[in-house]
Amino acid sequence: MAVSKGLVKLDWLTIFFYFALVAIGWINIYSASLDDSATAFWDFNQIYTKQLLWIFLSIILIIFILAIEAKFYERFSSVIYLVSLLSLIGLFLFGKTISGATSWYAFGGISLQPSEFAKAATALALSKYLTDIQTDMHQFKDQLKAFLIIALPAILIIPQPDPGSALIYAAFVFPLYREGLHFVYLLLGFFAAALFISTLAFGTFWVVLTVVLIAGFLFFRKLKKRPNLFKYIVIVAACIGFSFSVSYIFNNLFEQRHRDRFNIVLGKEIDSKGIGYNTNQSEIAIGSGRWLGKGWTEGTQTKGKFVPEQHTDYIFSTVGEEWGFLGSMVVILLFVGLIVRVLFLAERQKNPFSRVYGYSVAAILFFHFFVNVGMVTGLFPTVGIPLPFFSYGGSGLWGFTILLFIFIRLDGANSYYGI
Repeated sequence: MAVSKGLVKLDWLTIFFYFALVAIGWINIYSASLDDSATAFWDFNQIYTKQLLWIFLSIILIIFILAIEAKFYERFSSVIYLVSLLSLIGLFLFGKTISGATSWYAFGGISLQPSEFAKAATALALSKYLTDIQTDMHQFKDQLKAFLIIALPAILIIPQPDPGSALIYAAFVFPLYREGLHFVYLLLGFFAAALFISTLAFGTFWVVLTVVLIAGFLFFRKLKKRPNLFKYIVIVAACIGFSFSVSYIFNNLFEQRHRDRFNIVLGKEIDSKGIGYNTNQSEIAIGSGRWLGKGWTEGTQTKGKFVPEQHTDYIFSTVGEEWGFLGSMVVILLFVGLIVRVLFLAERQKNPFSRVYGYSVAAILFFHFFVNVGMVTGLFPTVGIPLPFFSYGGSGLWGFTILLFIFIRLDGANSYYGI
């Protein structure tokens, strides 16, 4: 009886966004993976049939998530996080290598990617820690522990190698900021990213010269107020040191394919047939869709398989080609609607654990959506980040489903029980 009453309190608008995105995603996977080898619609050798099976299994998973008592997720968040870390460690011993990354466990004909589930586990653990009565986000030691919770799974994912999945953990900075992390951390993060990109684009000399000129201008502008010269010297020295380190990081820590992708985006290289082929073909596909698109399954770029792996990370190019600008805007508005709705629900939570978890969900979804669409349209380098609920893959679909519906369950419990 309690479960049935609780279900009435579920946020059906969020659930609508979920199923709308999953349905539209499958429609585009069908078009992107359709070929002449299919003998029947229920041919399980076909990608779209496999994805449909994952969708049906996701419905069972949703029922299971909603049937569990909401307090379970908070009470056992640390255990779930620990199991997630162990699953990532286990990949180094028992993992299966697919497309150059040892990121999978193989169970017969099924492969599961634990990094997709680690995001929800990390969100639960971080939510538990931040809402602990002894945690104070104004204290450096507590900030350090929060960053460690976020960093551990990312550190285990990077060597697989899967830098795209590891990059997602940067999204957790936003719930930290909501819970009291000083704005200076966000400012430093954005400034470091801008300094990194500027050094790659224009070279160390011009970046250092710009930093010195800006610092000198600000110092002399405040000369009457007797500014702290030592502070300016430290800041300039740190910027110069970071700028000089960029070349080492770029040339020694990045793989050649990552360097090539950055150089192409920055306009330093033109390689429309090599490393930049995917992005170039994706841009052609999206641009050819114009306002209304070419029609479902009628995209010439899609049908001709010009965009490699189009049913996975580049699925949005199918949307652009076959549904045009109008269809692309519908998809974008659905994602924006879902993210804004989750933020709205998170802000109304009386339980701090649910609030932090809701902000984590919104941050992860936004980061995936923003980076993937930027990658497909050529604004960002290709980093292997899937589009939530769209890109083909059972692990990805299940991971995002778990992430979202745990929050829906928490929100429903808060609404019904008044927690």
